[in-house]
Amino acid sequence: MLSRTAENLYWLARYVERAEYLARTIDATLRVTALPAAYIGKTNEWDSALLTAGVAASFYQQYEEANERNVVDYLSFSADNPSSIRNCIEAARLNSRSVRTALTSEMWDTINSAWIELQEVWSRGTSTREDLAKFLRFVQETSLRFDGSAYRTMLRNDAYWFSRMGLHLERADNTARILDVKYHVLLPEEEHVGGPLDFYQWTSILRSVSALTAYHWVYRETLKPWLIADLLILNDSLPRSLASCYGNLVRNLDQIGVAYGRQGPAQRHARGIRNRLEHSNMNDIFQHGVHEFIQEFILDNSRLGEIITKQYLI
Repeated sequence: MLSRTAENLYWLARYVERAEYLARTIDATLRVTALPAAYIGKTNEWDSALLTAGVAASFYQQYEEANERNVVDYLSFSADNPSSIRNCIEAARLNSRSVRTALTSEMWDTINSAWIELQEVWSRGTSTREDLAKFLRFVQETSLRFDGSAYRTMLRNDAYWFSRMGLHLERADNTARILDVKYHVLLPEEEHVGGPLDFYQWTSILRSVSALTAYHWVYRETLKPWLIADLLILNDSLPRSLASCYGNLVRNLDQIGVAYGRQGPAQRHARGIRNRLEHSNMNDIFQHGVHEFIQEFILDNSRLGEIITKQYLI
């Protein structure tokens, strides 16, 4: 496969996953801000949404206040935000057009119809909560349709593996950032762990990775920070956990290595991260520091993206 084709497939999957993640982040934030002020305290949940999305610095270059209207517009439709939902879907369509023959008709129809629908939503706006909720559901359903189409219709060859590689790398980064914001930034110093604010923020985080029901199935307990961290970091039965993402990344990279006849630094680096996750436990992670552990993971994950680019995409 040409490196250009591999790059387009890789980034197509990343952009679709990123759009869904942003939609989930906005939806979870809306749920928390709808609670009475006595529950959510003095925190600005829209600030936390920007931090989770990694765009706080660029946001404050254009806006003075992080409120619902400004943040929703910036994360959803802003042309000046490279990671806005609008830009992600447009970039996904551009990449899919470049590799049209490598996609199945179902995958192309999903992206193209989503782009057409996005133009209509953007033109009429989302002036009400109901309109915004419909838009966020549309983005999440687009990602689910695209992911399902890829899983059910693509040949298991290098096109599929590069696409899955992009998805799992993006997903791992998203899950790690959500956890990092919670542990390091989100909870105010004067708010004790286990308080009302803590409970609703943890609930919103689990909703943003579609893991609230999974948590209760696995642990059958009330929400506890160390169990949530265990679920999102080490439990490979959860598709969005760091362990699950890296199990899939190693598998896809190994399949590419076999197909191309050689292994390389990307395979070795991914195995190193997976092995570290497999041999970690929550006691060690908490003693080392959750923020430090996640920051190290985010850097390693970003480094893997750079290695994959050098090894296969240029």
